[in-house]
Amino acid sequence: MIDLKQLKDIDPLLRNAEKALDEAEFSPMDPPDAYSPPGAGEIDYDSMHPFIQQLMDEHDAIVNHLDSFEKVLIAISEEGFSRDLHQQLSDFFRAFDEVIVVHNYKEEKFLFQPLQKRLLEEGDHSQSSERRTAVDLLEDDHIKVLQLAAVTFNFFGLASRLPDPPSAAVALDAAVEQGKVLVDVLRLHIFRENNVVFPKAQECLSTQAKDDLLAKLG
Repeated sequence: MIDLKQLKDIDPLLRNAEKALDEAEFSPMDPPDAYSPPGAGEIDYDSMHPFIQQLMDEHDAIVNHLDSFEKVLIAISEEGFSRDLHQQLSDFFRAFDEVIVVHNYKEEKFLFQPLQKRLLEEGDHSQSSERRTAVDLLEDDHIKVLQLAAVTFNFFGLASRLPDPPSAAVALDAAVEQGKVLVDVLRLHIFRENNVVFPKAQECLSTQAKDDLLAKLG
């Protein structure tokens, strides 16, 4: 059964979140790779239901946008603003609204609700009174992503409008750093879903339930 314990293996930020779980601690000088966790297996895409495959395909598109955005951030930190880079920034934030936000809404509306119900029924949750599941962690990620995107966008806007060059440079540095955090959070979030939550959904949701979700997803 995949539970929060496995999520803690995958995400170093969560390894110490639930002290009640009986798990060996890693040395801070030798932490496990967040993208190659102990015991994590390869995902067999072809064995996934088409409903889950569609969400994974959307992840691929999001990663492409993140790759492009990351290159823009590096270029801005090295070269400063330019008209071309400004346009590429605009393209990313448009994609954020039209692709990433829409994708997260689909997950919350169509996948998270039935999966949360099944995880609670199976006892696949933390032992605290809140009974938090992997779904709760992913929903927290969605909120954090929105917050980071808003902060990054606003810092870039501030940097382009401040008349004082040193102040503008400080705002620009902050925008780039927040943008990098946004990229990292989204990459790890997608990894969690592809390698932990989607396989769990494949396992515990019935074929009929996934067929129904696919029909709703369109």
